[in-house]
Amino acid sequence: MKQLDINNLNVYYGKFHAVENVSLSVPPRSVTALIGPSGCGKSTVLRTLNRMHEMTPGAWVEGEVLLDDEDIYSSNVSAVSVRRAIGMVFQRPNPFLTMSIRDNVVAGLRLQGMRSKKDLDEIAERSLRGANLWKEVKDRLKKPGGSLSGGQQQRLCIARSIAMEPQVLLMDEPCSALDPISTLAIEDLIAELKERYTIVIVTHNMQQAARVSDQTAFFDLRGVGLPGHLVEVGDTDTIFSNPTQQATDDYISGRFG
Repeated sequence: MKQLDINNLNVYYGKFHAVENVSLSVPPRSVTALIGPSGCGKSTVLRTLNRMHEMTPGAWVEGEVLLDDEDIYSSNVSAVSVRRAIGMVFQRPNPFLTMSIRDNVVAGLRLQGMRSKKDLDEIAERSLRGANLWKEVKDRLKKPGGSLSGGQQQRLCIARSIAMEPQVLLMDEPCSALDPISTLAIEDLIAELKERYTIVIVTHNMQQAARVSDQTAFFDLRGVGLPGHLVEVGDTDTIFSNPTQQATDDYISGRFG
């Protein structure tokens, strides 16, 4: 199982220094929550963990992101291989709306050249079971992904990610667009997935961070126009009950942010 180690990470968009000197270890088979006020760099850091930020023109990084001691930014490591090992689920469900539920799940594998219907069917079922969606869709796999509810669509996107057999799953506010019942289903799923994957989740919901994560990292801004930075990280119970930094306590207790 893979561990992520972030060492002295600085993220830039052109000349703008977005995130400053982040060092953080993400243990395997655990959930790490990134919390903090808007604009402090949480999602930016998350996107650097599978090189998604490279899709923004002018974005670049300094420092290391190690996946089991291999730097994902090494010149001999491709972004494609990184994104296969480190999957991502976005804030809003983004299934291919007119593509069938089954084809949504295996879309990445087909792009990589897999053609065996038997293999693809087996992977689709296994992935949908892994995302706790199989029982709800097994009789309508040929229906379009857009026919599902928002919560089901988000679980479909999770199934699409785990079909690629990643080692790490990144989730950028995966419940922010969902109703409370769908949110609970996703949170229950995260608890199950951490038995097989290393998970990093960005959330603005303090209760959600407390419920789903083993480790919490609090990010903050030093001021307008200044880079975001990591204030402190620790096991979730400690961060929420006895943080070492006043800024963390102020944020969690709702005094700012």
